[in-house]
Amino acid sequence: MSSDSPNSSLQRLARLFQHYAAQALNRYRRLGLFGKMVLFTWALINVFLITFIIVLTPARIFQFLYDEATKLSHTRFGFLALGAIIFLVSFPPLIGHTTTVTVCGFAYGWRIGFFIAAVASIVGSATSFSILRLLFSSRLRQWSAKNAKFMALETVVKEKGLPLIILIRVSPFPPWVYSNSLFASIQSVALWQFVIATTFVFPKLLLHAFIGSRMAALSDGNQREEMDTSTKIMNGCFVGGGIVIAVLASWLVYTLVQNHIRKLEGVSPAVDELAAEAIEDFDEEAPLLRGSQEP
Repeated sequence: MSSDSPNSSLQRLARLFQHYAAQALNRYRRLGLFGKMVLFTWALINVFLITFIIVLTPARIFQFLYDEATKLSHTRFGFLALGAIIFLVSFPPLIGHTTTVTVCGFAYGWRIGFFIAAVASIVGSATSFSILRLLFSSRLRQWSAKNAKFMALETVVKEKGLPLIILIRVSPFPPWVYSNSLFASIQSVALWQFVIATTFVFPKLLLHAFIGSRMAALSDGNQREEMDTSTKIMNGCFVGGGIVIAVLASWLVYTLVQNHIRKLEGVSPAVDELAAEAIEDFDEEAPLLRGSQEP
């Protein structure tokens, strides 16, 4: 069976899921009593939130969120608050980039929301890239010298340059914040290349800002009352369709990137395979945020 068949792509995604699930289980087992209590408390809070949503009803909750988002959009520096959140979640181990981009569209509409998200994403990711590389350059050299997969990734990125950097950047794996860490870990990637590659993520930001804007229209009771049934259905389809498109596009891009890396011309198949596996296996612990010992 060829490596680019649907079954092969699904198998790689399954392995990726198993990889992260196994890591999560191992980390839980390594937690002390206090850590496990914190995790248990976090689970209880989520159960409480789900129960709260069911009892209070989603309509009332979304109306509250819409009212608060409206207040934020009318605040003089509200856009700076959202931009600051996007900036912060560009640094590992923080998460929430996609959610915050959606909130930008929810509060400001898709045009202004996209602009806020795009500027904050560029500034945040570039700053994260620079600081991580500056602080962990020594650890990086020690770690990469002992990791065959990462050395292979360094080789193919250095050989293929900006086009390959762009392809890896638009891939959904690793996620946004750890993608920043990944590129900071690849010494052959220059800051200007990373910034240019990041601009190719803008279509994804635009899609999520648009989804947020449609969700806002459906969240406000007054707007819903003024909509006819067909308009409500259309807005619902925009939200649902946008989410489906985002998921399918992420899966397609990830599959294409992995297949492309595994078939690079002028690079041995063994190095191609190791480079692809380096991206699949990269997570928040490697290599900038953990010790430099050999994995």
